[in-house]
Amino acid sequence: MPLRALDRRILSLAVPALGALVAEPLFVIIDSAMVGHLGATSLAGLSLASTVLTTVVGLFVFLAYATTATTSRLFGAGDRGGGLRAGVDGLWLALLLGTAAALLLWSLAPWVTGVLGADGLVSRASVAYLRASAPGLPGMLVVFAATGTLRGLLDTRTPFVVATAGAVVNVVLNATFLYAVGMGVAGSGLGTAITQTLMAVALTLPVALTARAEGVGLAPRRAGLGASLGAGAPLLVRTLTLRAAILATVWAATALGEVPLAAHQVVISLWTFTAFCLDALAIAAQALIGTALGQADAAAGGARAQDAAPQPDAPGQADQEPLLSIDAVLRRSLGWGVGTSVVTGLLLAVLSPWLPQLFTSDPQVVAAVVPALLVTATALPVAGAVFLFDGVLMGAGDGVYLARAGLITLVPYLPLTVAVHSGWPSGGAPGLVWLWAAFAWVFMGARVVTTGLRARSDAWRH
Repeated sequence: MPLRALDRRILSLAVPALGALVAEPLFVIIDSAMVGHLGATSLAGLSLASTVLTTVVGLFVFLAYATTATTSRLFGAGDRGGGLRAGVDGLWLALLLGTAAALLLWSLAPWVTGVLGADGLVSRASVAYLRASAPGLPGMLVVFAATGTLRGLLDTRTPFVVATAGAVVNVVLNATFLYAVGMGVAGSGLGTAITQTLMAVALTLPVALTARAEGVGLAPRRAGLGASLGAGAPLLVRTLTLRAAILATVWAATALGEVPLAAHQVVISLWTFTAFCLDALAIAAQALIGTALGQADAAAGGARAQDAAPQPDAPGQADQEPLLSIDAVLRRSLGWGVGTSVVTGLLLAVLSPWLPQLFTSDPQVVAAVVPALLVTATALPVAGAVFLFDGVLMGAGDGVYLARAGLITLVPYLPLTVAVHSGWPSGGAPGLVWLWAAFAWVFMGARVVTTGLRARSDAWRH
């Protein structure tokens, strides 16, 4: 594929993927903006609760990444039915895991908030949000699996449409439950749960219809569920390391006091939103890398068959789609990722004095947000490279290495969170700046080194 055509293909996948990627952080931002005007206590409770919720949901993000890698490689090799079968298995696995996670979250919500150091009114607000949002967990996980299947089909537009509609519905429901019904912070959680369930239904329908059209059954298979879980297990470990870092960060922020914790919620919401925007390019790279590797598998299999018994050429999936160069996809995607992150970082820095006012009218919280936000803006180019390398290695199914690398990146970062929690080198709002400097530069820096070195090697290509 010519480079200009490859650029167009990357952007045609990345731009619609943006909508699906920002759905969850967009919901958190909407929740934060609406709840923030109820007061610092409600916002602090939401900070803890949303961190726990995104941690639980994030543990299962392998449902999207592993499904994308498997289906895109099978589709690239011409096995469309096999790819759809893997997608259906992923949907059933997501539903089962989501149901179990919802029950656990409902039961353990008070204990979890206590472990994170919350008490009093902050703890009550946090528990109320978690229990109201728990019924939406099955839908959240099904969204992952359905989105992964559609990405493998190189369809990122359907998730974009569904995510956009979901964001609108979420605003309406949250406003209704928060203000009209007067449910408080619990109303925000309930609105998000209903929205995620509706999104799951909307994304499952096209996968199911396509599978039936290809003659693929929709019933669950024990072997398929086991294969899906096995493919995602290393990515689960990798995700656990990421969530451990996030939880350690909010644990340290909690020790700094109510105002820094509320400010942390604003910063983490904006960081997550911008990071997921950058991750759209990584999703495009993941799908294209998987397709390119599948084409290479098909070409190698065809060459071996011709060596054994030469046959006339037959049209296949590799002939219908332009052949993709693995090296070209890597280079062009990295260029787009880093370039976009530089621009995003500049915008975030310029807008840092005004963005906090979208979330809170408390002058102390606003004052604590601005310097921490400037620190995050400087590290966004590093984050852009990290997400791109992650996407490439996930598309190649290199989950085992990503799991090991994730454990390594915790070694330099966790001691720094302990130091900030203890008040060193500073407490209060200045401590929040040190905390975000450690996260944005030390933790993300360790990730860019481990994933970048792997991406430069040839080990992930086989």
